[in-house]
Amino acid sequence: MRHEDLTPPTSRPGPRRRPVFAAAALAGLCLTAAGCAGDGGQSPGSASGPASAASSPSPARSSAPTPSDSASASASSSAKPLPRGPLTGRTVVIDPGHNPGNVEHTREINAQVDMGNGRKECDTTGTATNSGYAEARFTLDVSRRLRTLLEAQGAKVVLTQDGDRPFGPCVDERARIGNKAQADAVVSVHADGSATGNRGFHVILPAAVNGDGADTAKIVAPSRELGVRIAGNFVRVTGSAPSNYIGDDTGLDTRDDLGGLNLSTVPKVFIECGNMRDPKDAALLTSADWRQKAALGIAEGIGSYLKR
Repeated sequence: MRHEDLTPPTSRPGPRRRPVFAAAALAGLCLTAAGCAGDGGQSPGSASGPASAASSPSPARSSAPTPSDSASASASSSAKPLPRGPLTGRTVVIDPGHNPGNVEHTREINAQVDMGNGRKECDTTGTATNSGYAEARFTLDVSRRLRTLLEAQGAKVVLTQDGDRPFGPCVDERARIGNKAQADAVVSVHADGSATGNRGFHVILPAAVNGDGADTAKIVAPSRELGVRIAGNFVRVTGSAPSNYIGDDTGLDTRDDLGGLNLSTVPKVFIECGNMRDPKDAALLTSADWRQKAALGIAEGIGSYLKR
């Protein structure tokens, strides 16, 4: 994912050989987690956001609210009556990374905003596959599939954006949307843009951050629980292995440089579903069948967390 932050975190070791047990251990989490059966900043080595996504045309968008509108106005939720189910009474915010229109609004998304422990760009354009399939299109597609799956279980689902605004929202507004909704869980959907040979998914967890308007003390533990359950179910449903270049084969990565996590007051994680710049991962990310599996894996992880 080409996250909100153009400055990469401290460099991590390059690709490693993953032990076979790493993916199996994560998949095994769903066998012990209650309810499982029913259930970015830019990472190291990523290419620049605006250049990588510019070749992919933006899909048509409906009349959009202006960026100055309130967080509640910018968030999109389904108006249809929800069925009663195991997630009835729960609120989930899904944050599709970036926005297809960001590429046309580079001045606006380059504006500096608060990230809780400093200031960073409002957003970036996101990455893309070598054939031009944009991360912003991928994240919207998976997020819409995820919304359908969660609503079928009775959850109220809010999207931070649904292709219904010209750009953004900025990372600080994305956090506010989840906070205002008093979400039981927030998941930001992304795909990475690293080097060829770097493969697999990873879930980003909030670090302990305190100061300058950010205090993640109350969400670190529940966010980790949410992330672990998503990772375990993602392995089981998609068959994808944890990242071989981030997270030490665990599929988990903790960061303190992402405003979307730093400013959250409710449990929140990011998931990088794969590396768009690796041909093998790109073949998965561009497959509608695989995207449905990705949405299902995330949905079952969220369900497992909320039903624990």
